[in-house]
Amino acid sequence: MQIAKVRGTVVSTQKDPSLQGTKLLLLQLIDEEGNLLPSYEVAADNVGAGLDEWVLFSRGSAARQAVGKERCPLDALVVAIIDTVNLGNSSLYNKREDRR
Repeated sequence: MQIAKVRGTVVSTQKDPSLQGTKLLLLQLIDEEGNLLPSYEVAADNVGAGLDEWVLFSRGSAARQAVGKERCPLDALVVAIIDTVNLGNSSLYNKREDRR
């Protein structure tokens, strides 16, 4: 699993039938210090995440198992909206206080 920030949505009118009705998000990856990386990922949203929220996402077979569709062409899935991240004794992220 990895932490990322929701930067936008991806809309596709033509897609595999197993993905119909699935919301796709554009995620920007976050490093262990809370910095945004120049890497992006498109992930299906299973939890209703919104713009600028920090999320936890899974990749590969773990993502497919979470949606219960073994034959679904899904490689990444948002599985949680993050409220806080603490590293040692310091707060790396707090949803209530986020100003990034």
